[in-house]
Amino acid sequence: MGWKLSSQKLGFFLVTFGFIWGMMLLHFTIQQRTQHESSSMLREQILDLSKRYIKALAEENQNVVDGPYVGTMTAYDLKKTLAVLLDNIVQRLGRLESKVDTLLFNGTGGNSTNTTITVGPIPGKTEKINMADLINGAQEQCELPPMDGFPHCEGKVKWMKDMWQSDSCYGSYGVDGSTCSFFIYLSEVENWCPRLPWRAKNPNEDSNIMVKSEIRTGFEELYRMMSRREEFRWMMLRIKRMADAWMGAIQSLAEKQNLVKHKRKKILVHLGLLTKESGFKIAENAFSGGPLGELVQWSDLITTLYLLGHDIRISASLAELKEIMRKVVGNKSGCPTKGDKVVELIYIDIVGLTQFKKTLGPSWVHYQCMLRVLDSFGTEPEFNHAQYAQSKGHKTPWGKWNLNPQQFNTMFPHTPDNSFLGFVVEQHLNASDIKHIDDIKRQNQSLVYGKVANFWKNKKKYLDIIQTYTEVHGTVHGTSTAHLPSYVKNHGILSGRDLQFLLRETKLFVGLSFPYEGPAPLEAIANGCAFLNPRFNPPKSSKNTDFFKGKPTLRELTSQHPYAEVYIGKPHVWTVDIEDPVEVEKAIKAILSQKIEPYLPYEFTCEGMLQRVNAFIGNQDFCHGQVMWPPLSALQVKVTEPGKSCKQACQEKQLICEPSFFQHLNMDKDLLRYGIECQTMESANDNVVPAYDERRKHCVFQGDLLLFSCAGAHSNLKRICPCRDYMKGQVALCQECL
Repeated sequence: MGWKLSSQKLGFFLVTFGFIWGMMLLHFTIQQRTQHESSSMLREQILDLSKRYIKALAEENQNVVDGPYVGTMTAYDLKKTLAVLLDNIVQRLGRLESKVDTLLFNGTGGNSTNTTITVGPIPGKTEKINMADLINGAQEQCELPPMDGFPHCEGKVKWMKDMWQSDSCYGSYGVDGSTCSFFIYLSEVENWCPRLPWRAKNPNEDSNIMVKSEIRTGFEELYRMMSRREEFRWMMLRIKRMADAWMGAIQSLAEKQNLVKHKRKKILVHLGLLTKESGFKIAENAFSGGPLGELVQWSDLITTLYLLGHDIRISASLAELKEIMRKVVGNKSGCPTKGDKVVELIYIDIVGLTQFKKTLGPSWVHYQCMLRVLDSFGTEPEFNHAQYAQSKGHKTPWGKWNLNPQQFNTMFPHTPDNSFLGFVVEQHLNASDIKHIDDIKRQNQSLVYGKVANFWKNKKKYLDIIQTYTEVHGTVHGTSTAHLPSYVKNHGILSGRDLQFLLRETKLFVGLSFPYEGPAPLEAIANGCAFLNPRFNPPKSSKNTDFFKGKPTLRELTSQHPYAEVYIGKPHVWTVDIEDPVEVEKAIKAILSQKIEPYLPYEFTCEGMLQRVNAFIGNQDFCHGQVMWPPLSALQVKVTEPGKSCKQACQEKQLICEPSFFQHLNMDKDLLRYGIECQTMESANDNVVPAYDERRKHCVFQGDLLLFSCAGAHSNLKRICPCRDYMKGQVALCQECL
């Protein structure tokens, strides 16, 4: 049967064989002593011995976890063996009792007593099973617990019912075709279902041997790790520049909250965009004006993970990736690899996702839930869901990953279906600079946001208005300045320190409509500038703007920088129609008439990012069925009008749409708590449900959990929306999330 004899199991066998041998001797004794001993005494001896055996067996078995899951402290295979032996014993007892009855009939007594051997319940059983059926392979039935909070459980059980024999590995975990074995596997191996109440917890599970994280107070180990690769040079220089700020932030946060209560995790960081196979050459161009947004976010993420005390391994090549994942590369099993986990969390980008999936092969499925994908513009559920995207005709190379949409991590909190990872707005000034910074006087000048000359094209009328009130400066790269008005004072490429000094003496930071959602406006606002933010009417999206075509989102940008518009606002951010001279002039006059203090939202500071990422790592869990974070107490239900999305409905109430809560609004009994009565209902696989027809009291529920979405509006039905509050300056976290 493939199991080894432990002392406990050996004890079972010794008791059993001893009992059988005793029965044989007793049988012989009865035959020899029928003339010398009362037959009623023989009956009592048989019953007493039987009862003592059963009691001993039950006591031996009381701490043993029973059921069809082969693992630590399991007696299921042994039970089948004992069933065969007990069957033989019962037959012998029957023959012995027959002899006793004969003696009673022919001997001293004339009355027979119907005496039954009663066996007490063995812990863990919920119903009895016929011994002969057990010998023939029948399985015990177990009472299943409520599945609330485990929305994937029912679907996973159905899949196991049809597919459990598709891979022999399921049998190695004790799956044998019974619902009970499916449930035990899905609750204890893959964690999609609630654990059965009678199942003892395995003492070797991770949660019982958790190594807590300890914050780091030095960068030496990180510098050694990153100095081995030229591709990391730009990021390493950024980390060194900001080292003092990071150290102050981790110490400050540690004083405010417990940073060691979470497990220290094995984290893989794979930067697909830096691999030679990607062909992007981002690292090579980092020092010559190339795009830096991704490198900024990666360097800040790596620093955060390191300071929070996690074990990180950084990969920027396929060879490194294969080396780190060597234990599972080539594993073709449908089950997770037994033993220590190679990694527990994976930060990766879209390019790296393709590389990771190809490298792991079939083992990819066991690591999907561990992925956190850095994704600047976000991936909405209808693009993430492969079949749905196909049915909608979405042609994009970036979607169709079938992940939980919250596994995509964005630069800004613009898509509530995704998670806001963010970055840190760097303060380039050193200690001596800061001492003199207050001595810098604001000049009546503007700085235009646009380092590429082409961004300035067709903007002269707009800039002419600004020029009548302020001196106009620029930082345009290269020698081509064809689109710059003659009055612009161009500084060319500036170092971060020099740019900060320029911003400190500037009053107005001028948006040109492009680039979208960059970090520069936050840097300007942090240095005391007001940001003139161009409004888009109609909003820009993949439907009307080439830049967004092919990206996995239908998000509509109402301005050049929606985050600054929504979460910062006046007096730091003035969103205007730059084609309306009156509106532009009015905003400029208002800005120049007041003193505007520097402002940086907490979420874009070192401490804010440490706090946010620590909360995500400790609480976001896509590998288990029950995701109860943010806490359900934060849920506020709002009902939209037809044609409006949940993102809009929540935002109008100064709230955030929280996709984790959708699963708690997807049944009629759930909605009844909020005064929504469903007289009729149906299920649909669509990204705009759950929804409600108030006139007919008809509810439409979500049939596919991956399609829960804050985006999208139903033309006829009211969307039922899960909103939550948020911390001022930390949009990703609710008031009770820490």
